[in-house]
Amino acid sequence: MPALQQTKNWLAAMAGCICICSTAAAQQPESRYNAYEAFNPVFYPENGTDERTASGRPGARYWQNGADYKIDVTFDDVKETVSGTVIITYKNNSPENLPFLWLQLDQNIYKLSSRSVAATSPTGGRWANRNFDGGYNITNVALLQAGKSQKAEFNVNDTRMRVELPQALKANGGTLQLQVDFSFSIPEYGTDRMGILNTKNGRIYEIAQWYPRMCVFDNVLGWNTLPYMGQGEFYLEYGNIDYNVTAPAAHIVVGSGELLNPAEVLTATQLARWKQASASDKTVMLRDLSEVNDPASRPAKEKLTWKFRCVNTRDVAWAASKSFIWDAARINLPAGKKALAMSVYPEESAGDSAWRRSTEFVKGCIEHYSEKWYPYTYPVAVNVAGIVGGMEYPGIVFCSSRSQKGGLWGVTNHEFGHNWFPMIVGSNERRFGWMDEGFNTFINGIADRAFNNGEFYHPRDRHSVARMMFYDSAAAILHRPDVIKPMSYGTLGYYKPAVGLELLRDVVLGEERFDKAFRYYIDNWAFKHPTQWDFFRAIENSAGESLDWFWRGWIINNWKVDMAAGTVLQRNDSTTAIQVICVEKAPMPVTVEIKEADGKTSRVDLPVEVWQGGGSWTFHHLSKSKVVAVTVDPDKVLPDVNPANNTWKPAP
Repeated sequence: MPALQQTKNWLAAMAGCICICSTAAAQQPESRYNAYEAFNPVFYPENGTDERTASGRPGARYWQNGADYKIDVTFDDVKETVSGTVIITYKNNSPENLPFLWLQLDQNIYKLSSRSVAATSPTGGRWANRNFDGGYNITNVALLQAGKSQKAEFNVNDTRMRVELPQALKANGGTLQLQVDFSFSIPEYGTDRMGILNTKNGRIYEIAQWYPRMCVFDNVLGWNTLPYMGQGEFYLEYGNIDYNVTAPAAHIVVGSGELLNPAEVLTATQLARWKQASASDKTVMLRDLSEVNDPASRPAKEKLTWKFRCVNTRDVAWAASKSFIWDAARINLPAGKKALAMSVYPEESAGDSAWRRSTEFVKGCIEHYSEKWYPYTYPVAVNVAGIVGGMEYPGIVFCSSRSQKGGLWGVTNHEFGHNWFPMIVGSNERRFGWMDEGFNTFINGIADRAFNNGEFYHPRDRHSVARMMFYDSAAAILHRPDVIKPMSYGTLGYYKPAVGLELLRDVVLGEERFDKAFRYYIDNWAFKHPTQWDFFRAIENSAGESLDWFWRGWIINNWKVDMAAGTVLQRNDSTTAIQVICVEKAPMPVTVEIKEADGKTSRVDLPVEVWQGGGSWTFHHLSKSKVVAVTVDPDKVLPDVNPANNTWKPAP
């Protein structure tokens, strides 16, 4: 017999000895909830292994391959091209020999023959550029050994390249060097990842996904070779990247990692200001507006080579412009470590409520994340104003030149938050974007509350956003980013996963337990490749809580939350039987507020286990006066899709 009907029968039997104060039974919502489905004991697809343990940590035999890069390119601002050479030192730490290699060629998304263009509506879209036919021109692929170069057989398929090896790369530590000579034209609109912005003092070039990069080979799928379609972002190996950018001397170049030769590319004045900024908590101008068009603000040469190094990183990006105003300030990190926050932006963005505050924002969010979750790992953090609305790379982000006030804080905070997810915790964004965008959106919300006493924080009750997350045609969070409709991705990739983590922190586990568990996950998977199962296990093991019911409803399925006040029956001995109903399929802990005629207000916190017996739960409340109102989720902490059924009041 359903639990709801059992409760109704019990209440009917009690009617002879109680004074009934309730809504009519016909008005009670019917529950769609199934406890056997929600609390199904079989959840994880496999037991823990020596590579990925049941406790949510890398195991004793966990491995991942490594890729170091040495890149030399020339930037031509007349032809608007980038050309040069990358030498990849690839290490095979896997337990199997590799007869071939796969590389990512993201620039090929800009070929008019690309899969992304073919899969974009003829009316246009964010991930295609129908007015530009670009992509890589690869002129040489070679294997390097003992100072000798051997041509390698290769095949390019859309945004991937397979390289054949004359001999398999040996398991458990075999290494090789691969050279690729390449060039490409810079797209003016680079699908919101890179591009060119016109300003009154010169064009701003934001350069990303610009060199051939190794695909990840892991113990989950082997080679990860999903094509780059635009919405699903990146999955990359870690390594050290040295890169040199030769550019016209009039340009300022900023990039990921440490600038190795500042004395060769900066003026003496700029070097002195750089040193000053490195010791200052206040923003210091490295090149002010009055100097932008002054030839003396650049070394008197035709070309300069900017040399950068980024250590233990997934990627690097850079930007260049004659128009840059440039400022910086010190970032204070845990254990006394320091880094440098920097911003570059054109005259049009230099308002006091706009990009003049950018470095303050960079410094503020990075100091917060470093203290709260994990120390920032790069020597600089550069915010670039340009055509890109918002995009993240290790140690450098691209944000819209038009952003200002709270909008600039929001995009800066979000893009730099990505330096934790996925730059430090290296999840597979191309398959599981929610572990990148959703986790980042979650930590952004905590930073919003912390920065400058909540200057840009705007709290919202979750009742008001529930329907946005749970519309009937919505896909589950777990789906591949490129499969989710672009108009839905903001909800399913960013907002709903973030709200889920907020629920775990605020409602299910509590702040202290959740924060410890989240740090446990970050600490164990920093610079490694976790899956969603590793995340689930890490949170459960650290928090000491079985959360399969939560992952099943919130991540894997699109189950709605709807908690309702049911029947309220007050007995003559001042005992009131209060019924709550889980109307939809997602169980949640719930708070019930009880108001009495004498003005007393009480609250009862019900754990999620009350729903193990079915979709209805009745508890007894002792009161000295008549109960006049019962409200389920009074603080609106649950994303309840139907708040109209949350309150019971006696019929007139």
